[in-house]
Amino acid sequence: MKARRDVYQAIADPTRRAIVDMLASQPHNMNAIADQFSMTRQAISLHVKILAACGLVSMKRAGREHICEVKLDALSEVDAWISQYRKHYEDKLDNLNKYLQT
Repeated sequence: MKARRDVYQAIADPTRRAIVDMLASQPHNMNAIADQFSMTRQAISLHVKILAACGLVSMKRAGREHICEVKLDALSEVDAWISQYRKHYEDKLDNLNKYLQT
């Protein structure tokens, strides 16, 4: 049985995060993505497939090219998870600020 991929797996890898950053500005074809990294096109293709399986990237064909587009809505799951801790750290910083002002 194949394990289900999730957005946390996608962003766990620095190469995949860099690909998401790259695609956030505009869609790119696979060659343009691969040209930005010092690894094989096959390795980049695997990273993009993982991003697609996690719902962060969609791919469409345009002639012979595969155009990749980022789907940032998938990161809302991560934002929701982080936000539960954001309040905790904001409170700590507020308390530190009050302490420093006294």
